[in-house]
Amino acid sequence: MKHVLLSAAAAATITTGAFAQEITLGRFFGACEDAGTDTTVSTGEACIIQSIINAADAELDGISINTLPTDWGNYYDQIKAAYAGGTPPDVHVMHRHRIPEFAGLGALAEISGDLEAAGIDPNDWSPAALDAVSFNGGIYGVPMDFHANLWHVNMDVMEEAGLVENGQPVLPSSPEELLAHAQQVKDATGKDYLAADFAQFPIGVRLVLALMWQQNANIFTEDGTATINTEAGKNAVTAITQLFDASLANPQLNYADSQQAFLNGEAAILVNGTWVVDFYTAEAAKEEVGLDNYYVADFPTLFETGATWADSHMWAIPSTLEGDKKMAALKVLAFINDHNIDWARTGHMAVRTSVVESEAYTSLPHRDEYTGTAAIAKDTPPSERYGAIQDVLNRELQAIWLTGKPVEDALSDAELEVQDLLDR
Repeated sequence: MKHVLLSAAAAATITTGAFAQEITLGRFFGACEDAGTDTTVSTGEACIIQSIINAADAELDGISINTLPTDWGNYYDQIKAAYAGGTPPDVHVMHRHRIPEFAGLGALAEISGDLEAAGIDPNDWSPAALDAVSFNGGIYGVPMDFHANLWHVNMDVMEEAGLVENGQPVLPSSPEELLAHAQQVKDATGKDYLAADFAQFPIGVRLVLALMWQQNANIFTEDGTATINTEAGKNAVTAITQLFDASLANPQLNYADSQQAFLNGEAAILVNGTWVVDFYTAEAAKEEVGLDNYYVADFPTLFETGATWADSHMWAIPSTLEGDKKMAALKVLAFINDHNIDWARTGHMAVRTSVVESEAYTSLPHRDEYTGTAAIAKDTPPSERYGAIQDVLNRELQAIWLTGKPVEDALSDAELEVQDLLDR
């Protein structure tokens, strides 16, 4: 009788899923409490990724997923603390630029030998996507996207300023033309030409990087020499500060305020990423929103060579995961990989060739307006100090446009600090 009772209890336990592998998942992208499990109808990064996670939790047999959303601003500090404490999430999102730092310390699992068993075909990843998750000959994650800075355009403001031709915005091709267009918008509409987060997250850093790359320069070399206080660096900064000096852009806007200014119809251009294309598309369709006629453009070339800041989101697992737990984590990664088209609805560029070539992908809203972005996507050389370097640049650039620190002094100080980081 005791044996029968134990068997019944075991059966009930299995039925209720108590033996399921619980996978903890760390991510940013924001919170979405009512994402549901339909991956085809959600809008915005937070709800789209959470709908994919919810669907995985519902559909993967023997696996339950506990999402641990965190704030974008301190995400990596929390992840590092979790690794240091021996309790990292079983699956977590990260950027490609962080791979040298985490994989270099042995924190991430090298998964090239596990992909086939998990149902992931790396041959369907584009070469750039494979490169994004590779480090020292190994694969340390599953890529999810390419994301880059775009120019989000209010076509009504541009039309009023006479900067629309053949249904497309007329964008500048030099710093001088940038200033002229900005003045043209101000004179015709009374509105700012360009809005961006210059006061909080490193959107300003990414603008300066893009304009340095357009001059075939970078902030440091492959051999670890900082090259910030240069003619290219000064040209890049000046191209932006000339707008502030002429009151044609507001350097004090943070991320939320710059976005709201654009949605309110108060700026012709917003510099932001691929991740907001579907959100702005949905907002523009609302009667009460000031943005009505929305267009997405590749980052314009102001110097010699086309370039824009770009990165990749990827999913990784800790090197300490083993056995069934590791395979369960890999199945979660495979599920996310299978839903690459759903994630691409955010506006991000897909990493799977089969998705990029599909009609479902090419017919996404505004997709044909920034097809050139993939070809001009750039980044710095790999560095384990990327995060700290970005923080230095953000602080020194904000000192220029928020406190009036001389450009030469700020770039010189940044170069010294970055060199010190590279030498460690």
